[in-house]
Amino acid sequence: MSSTNPHSDGNPDLIKYGKDTNGKDDVSVPPGALSIIWGNDQRYWKNIGDLTKNPDSAVAELIQVCWLEVTGSIKLKPEMKEKTYEVGFEVSLTPDAFGWSNSPVYIMGKRREKPIWRKMNLANNKGGIFNIPETPLIVAPPGDGGSDNDKVYFGLYEVWSGRWKGGLKIHKAFVREL
Repeated sequence: MSSTNPHSDGNPDLIKYGKDTNGKDDVSVPPGALSIIWGNDQRYWKNIGDLTKNPDSAVAELIQVCWLEVTGSIKLKPEMKEKTYEVGFEVSLTPDAFGWSNSPVYIMGKRREKPIWRKMNLANNKGGIFNIPETPLIVAPPGDGGSDNDKVYFGLYEVWSGRWKGGLKIHKAFVREL
């Protein structure tokens, strides 16, 4: 994790395109494929497992930051472009997690120019792995068949409170067909 850049840039080669048990698209974005502000600075983040060699079992753990910004995107395959998807993150909190009670997180999803946001309080979720947001964050095709309809963007943010927070584990982001 040594780098002159304190921010980690996601490696899109780690993204896994698959299908769920009903044959719907299920894209898994491991932590190594996410861009994390301060992600290369061990004072703020640590990696559990190898983010590049064994991405399915790796976890990015937040030690402490006052600026939480985790983003990613997937390139849609041609057969995926006209479908509707939900985006989100699979996360957990460590037993000593702190700073979340008055610092809700915002989850963003978008296709093309208009983002959709969901606000969520993590303070009440201290047991095991859970998905955020709790209700599906839906990104639909733009409808005009434009040539730039080939990406889905998503993000996890808490940059407004200025408060320090820690103990968040990011297991993966996901993009799932509805």
